[in-house]
Amino acid sequence: MFTAYGDSHGFCDGYSRRDFLRIGALGIAGLTLPQLLRAEAMAGARATGRSIINIYLAGGPTHLDTFDLKPAAPKEFRGEFTPIATKATGMDICELMPRLASCGDKFALVRSITDMRNEHSSCQSDSGWSERDMKSQGGRPGLGPVMSRVFGPAQTTPEGTAPTAMDLTGWTRPGFLGQVHAAYRPDGTGRQNLTLDRRMNESRFSDRQNLLTGLDRMRRQVDGSGMMEAMDSFTSRAVGMITSGRVAAALNIEEESVETIDRYGGKRSGEARNFLTARRLVEAGVRNVSLSIGGWDTHGNNFKSMRTKLPVLDQALSALIEDLHDRGRLDDTLIMMSGEFGRTPRINGNAGRDHWSQAAFFFLAGGGLRTGQVIGSTNRLGERPEERPVHLQEVFATVYHQLGIDVETMVLTDPNGRPQYLGEHRRVIQELI
Repeated sequence: MFTAYGDSHGFCDGYSRRDFLRIGALGIAGLTLPQLLRAEAMAGARATGRSIINIYLAGGPTHLDTFDLKPAAPKEFRGEFTPIATKATGMDICELMPRLASCGDKFALVRSITDMRNEHSSCQSDSGWSERDMKSQGGRPGLGPVMSRVFGPAQTTPEGTAPTAMDLTGWTRPGFLGQVHAAYRPDGTGRQNLTLDRRMNESRFSDRQNLLTGLDRMRRQVDGSGMMEAMDSFTSRAVGMITSGRVAAALNIEEESVETIDRYGGKRSGEARNFLTARRLVEAGVRNVSLSIGGWDTHGNNFKSMRTKLPVLDQALSALIEDLHDRGRLDDTLIMMSGEFGRTPRINGNAGRDHWSQAAFFFLAGGGLRTGQVIGSTNRLGERPEERPVHLQEVFATVYHQLGIDVETMVLTDPNGRPQYLGEHRRVIQELI
């Protein structure tokens, strides 16, 4: 539903917050969609290139029972699972992930991640920073908000308009960049407002656009800054997101065949369905899609939990990789997956593994990377990196590099007006480039 308002609380450019077109409750934190689109021009960049699918394993997955098994270690360390070979030479993973093993040539594993913090927070998987860093100013922005700031909050294609970043499960944070760059969350009202209200047909929708155009014409006569012409563009793209219906359609995976949904494991698992949704959103023009899977905080019954969790992940993630490959989109879509930290090499008295920040893994697929390889290793018990330590922020530097963002020169201005680099460790992982 369209409404037009005016009030006395203006921006520094002289225009009121409510001078912009309002489309139902589509705004995020009080910001209308045209306001979000307006920020694209302020960003001074046009979105081009690759997309990201960021998968967060909430709780801290065990590295020793997933991607860094130690079959030669004593039984109190090695656990109950055995490694299996993958399609990539020299890479093995847990036996509970045979589908992923069959596409091992399409992903890379970093087994020697350093400088993880012992904190149950998504910040490290979202930004490469601790949740404590710049906390008083809102924290460090995640990958999606940075893409929004650099490329603009919305992407316009011939088929319509899509948000730059969408968060399917609500774990990402905009940090000090603020809500204007927060990922769009397609839940509840947010999802409903991607389509026209059933009470309004396209004819009435067009009539309201024409009315607003007529009202704007009076102001345009006294506008010497060109702002009204710019607002025409912002409004047009906001309307485009709704009338094209492309993003709303992408969220409806029931449009896929039963066989495809089942191939992802979506008939049994809602978490698996998010992987299929992510693929559809990338195809609809979204540049950054985030999703999470919980249940990895295995202080007790670790192996029982892994027997439940890993087959779901194995099926959904392998289907996503193969689907993108078959559709010719894997080179243009970078899949990244991580958790908060690793888990203790020694199994505790509850058949579990506790928090362990001294070692962790990072999973990377597609995105033009050199895949089919393992980078780094931990010692014989999986306690700490031994060969080729990789700082967590070097992973993000590599991801930004693949997006065309130079971490050596790119800075963001914090609320105090100070420039902030995207990371302190800005060396890319050369083996992947």
